[in-house]
Amino acid sequence: MYPPEIETLDDRFAKLALDNVRLEKLYTGCRWAEGPAYLPAAKYLVWSDIPNNRVLRYDETSGAVSVFLAPADNHNGHFVDLQGRLVSCEHRTRCVSRTEHDGTRRVLADRFEGKRFNSPNDVVVKSDGSVWFTDPTYGIDSEYEGDAASEEIGGSHVYRVDPDSGAVTAVACDFVKPNGLAFSPDEKRLFIADTGASHEKNGPRHIRVAEVGADGRSIGVAKLFAECTAGLFDGFRIDSKGHIWTSAADGVHVYAPDATLIGKIRVPEVVANVCFGGPKRNRLYICATSSLYAIYVNARGASWPHGEVGPF
Repeated sequence: MYPPEIETLDDRFAKLALDNVRLEKLYTGCRWAEGPAYLPAAKYLVWSDIPNNRVLRYDETSGAVSVFLAPADNHNGHFVDLQGRLVSCEHRTRCVSRTEHDGTRRVLADRFEGKRFNSPNDVVVKSDGSVWFTDPTYGIDSEYEGDAASEEIGGSHVYRVDPDSGAVTAVACDFVKPNGLAFSPDEKRLFIADTGASHEKNGPRHIRVAEVGADGRSIGVAKLFAECTAGLFDGFRIDSKGHIWTSAADGVHVYAPDATLIGKIRVPEVVANVCFGGPKRNRLYICATSSLYAIYVNARGASWPHGEVGPF
């Protein structure tokens, strides 16, 4: 018998859920918990508390929570790159940065065609080292998650940063508010959430998917993958079998590769983002409004680069 947090909507979810685990609350006290990323060598997780302008750290060996970075320029999404470095989306500075091994900060991109980004939101790193990120306006819409400011680019797009030249290209310009994103395990498809309903009546609240071009640098037309049935999709990750584990208003929604909603993990707060962690990549960390949760599942985050656990 499954715990009450587990809701099975399709028999396929039974292979992913465990019947002897519970949802654990690891920490509470955030204003908006976001952007989890797991660093395997250090055995800890970092995540953003955006309005409190800090990044927190959960030590998996002791359960202790401490401040990783403060002030933090209102960090949002994070990802661990090929070399184990932390790549971060910063609202206040309107850039994507990287923390080097010696602790220094390097700005990877802060402008497109001479104009400042809105507020980079979520980021992934492809196996070729390129950095892909979304740029909605949430960090400049008010003073709560950044600094209120006007758009310079005049739209919310998805971008790619070239690993060699640092050149920035817009890979998708037909989203209202692009948000979470993740590559399929084979990197042949890119999934992107659109939370445009936050700004437009009857706006998008879905995930779309696009084929990655043969050049590995571009994507085709993004087609509808799934509509959110509770609130909005925000951040999400993909396991080694291609299932999508995505945030929603009532918990984590799990979709099969064929876009069927097969199950949910109920969480008592609105979920913002998730990632896989732990030595076996089978612990799902969940950032939900004021708290950090975790639950063990019978699935593993995809191996580098999309399991959010870095190189081995």
